[in-house]
Amino acid sequence: MDTMKTGTTTLGLICKDGIVLASDNRITAGSFIAGKDFEKVIPINNNIVVTVAGSVSDAQMFVKLFRAELKLKGMKADRLISVKEAANFAARIGYENARSYFPSIAHLLVGGFDNTGTKIYEVDIDGAILEVKDYVSTGSGSTMVYGILESSYKESITTKEGEDIAIKSISAAMQRDSASGGGVSVVVVTKGSIKKTVQKKVSGNFV
Repeated sequence: MDTMKTGTTTLGLICKDGIVLASDNRITAGSFIAGKDFEKVIPINNNIVVTVAGSVSDAQMFVKLFRAELKLKGMKADRLISVKEAANFAARIGYENARSYFPSIAHLLVGGFDNTGTKIYEVDIDGAILEVKDYVSTGSGSTMVYGILESSYKESITTKEGEDIAIKSISAAMQRDSASGGGVSVVVVTKGSIKKTVQKKVSGNFV
């Protein structure tokens, strides 16, 4: 169970005109704040974005491998790689790593757009994969985030409304979860576009 405790906060929202992915920017080593501006919402290519929670080294290695493999897969297929294909590949990496002698510890949200629209998949550290139908949060701050999402999220919200909910949710996590902080990053994905819309750093409380 200790392996499942990832010290961060990420979230994903399904909106009527796209998806919203967000995270805090803090990285910790036990009780020590090791970094305040680590990017946890990471574009992989022109249509896929991931959020990462867990071991920093595992997350960085996953991103390098994921980016290279999707680029190779796209060149071989000569077409846009679908979000589902990308998520399944991420899940395969997680499945294999979880059963190795030194397992990788990285909990992912894989989001993006393809010719079917925009989608988010949750990929657990053991390789389990679930398509997100409304909202999802990962990391140690997710308890606070779910409290906000349960009361604020509604079907068919716009990405602009989703941005506001994401900021409010990450803010709540940073107020109460010591492993979350540093600031908030928000990325909005619509069909044909990936855009970072919010990047805020904070030195104290974030409102």
